[in-house]
Amino acid sequence: MNLDNQKIWDNVLTNIEMEISKANFNTWFKETGLKDIENGNAIIIVPNQFVKNWIKEKFTSLILKNIIKIKSEIRNIEYIVEKINNDNLNLVSKSGETKIKKIKEKSIPLELTSKNNETNLNPKYTFENLVVGSFNEVAAAASQAIIKKNEVIYNPLLIYGKTGFGKTHMIQAVGNYIKKNFPHKKVYYLTSEKFQLDVINYIGLKSNKTTDFKNKYRKYDVLIIDDIQFFSKKERTQEELFHLFNYLYDNNKQIILSSDKHPNQIPDLEDRLRSRFSAGMIIDIQTPDFESRVEILKKKARSLGFNVSEEIIEYIATTITGNIRELEGILNNIFIQSQIKGRELNIVDVKELVKNNVKKKQPIDYKKLVSIIANYYNIDEENVYKKSRKREYVRPRQIAMYLLREDFDYSFPNIGDKIGRRDHTTAMHSYEKVKEELKENPILEKELETIRSIY
Repeated sequence: MNLDNQKIWDNVLTNIEMEISKANFNTWFKETGLKDIENGNAIIIVPNQFVKNWIKEKFTSLILKNIIKIKSEIRNIEYIVEKINNDNLNLVSKSGETKIKKIKEKSIPLELTSKNNETNLNPKYTFENLVVGSFNEVAAAASQAIIKKNEVIYNPLLIYGKTGFGKTHMIQAVGNYIKKNFPHKKVYYLTSEKFQLDVINYIGLKSNKTTDFKNKYRKYDVLIIDDIQFFSKKERTQEELFHLFNYLYDNNKQIILSSDKHPNQIPDLEDRLRSRFSAGMIIDIQTPDFESRVEILKKKARSLGFNVSEEIIEYIATTITGNIRELEGILNNIFIQSQIKGRELNIVDVKELVKNNVKKKQPIDYKKLVSIIANYYNIDEENVYKKSRKREYVRPRQIAMYLLREDFDYSFPNIGDKIGRRDHTTAMHSYEKVKEELKENPILEKELETIRSIY
């Protein structure tokens, strides 16, 4: 069966999006495609010569690594400058000739939905498709309070959390709701990188355009800025943000911000900005719990029109802990692979796909892991290694063995040797016991989530 080039490229892009920054992905990969595969060469369409030169230099190895996962015979990447066909057409090579073939199968919805030119908001980010669970319910409640009251009550609203936890979705959902229900209001979303570039372009290069820059953002009723942690060390950018913030705040305009950490933890951020940020509401989004991960996967599957078994959903939710982008990315992969193979994937297929596509955690020294676990359960480290059968020591010991195997691929003989010079069968038994208990014990699941968040 010939693989559909668009589906192959969708799969490649799904993986690349998880490995590079959002700004880089949107800048360099939005108008690319896979034109053909010939004699071990993947021919990639790019929109212009500048993009071609940049991708060739910076991303060829990344593209090659991900496309080989699907088509192992590919050995080289070639680039051609060409516009993507917008009529949902696919270029397929047959007998040396390039023909155009209409895609009849259901294809994966493109995540790069066109942004609204007026607001710069992505219409896919709404409250209707936002999963709310214990990990983000406070942030969601604060966001809902803003849109329901239609008045400035938290200013600024600052939401922070690790990458892939849904911050961008939530803050853009606020903007989309306000613009839809109060169309007279001027709403604008931008990233910290865009703001910094404007500072450079208007002020650094065009000193006579300073007034234009100041007026550009002062006209909005709701201003949303993503990833403010990147303002660290940018002194002139922080100065302009400070003055803009004061103007919007004094004129009762809503300010919404996101960051990957609490403002107090952002290095080289001016104290006067920290003070302004603290005047409003600062809320964190935590690691999604198991139930939330399951619901995220189910909602994503419904949006794809994709039937996925409960077994597969729960396996993914158990294996991939935390990052929503990774959860949705692996489900996209399963969807695409099922279409490529022309059948539903079973649990064995899915486990292999997860193994090959999910980034492994960085190696950890077993002593560090034992230290983390001992501190968490408030016991002495030496008791993890001893052969005591007291439950308060057995449980942490079994968890240490489970995590060394599950997260860091230690062999069972190696685990047994490191944790008290035990036989490999003891390590195997501990691993299986924890694995089985996780299916029925949500408390243990939450304990492991907390431990994993530390290393």
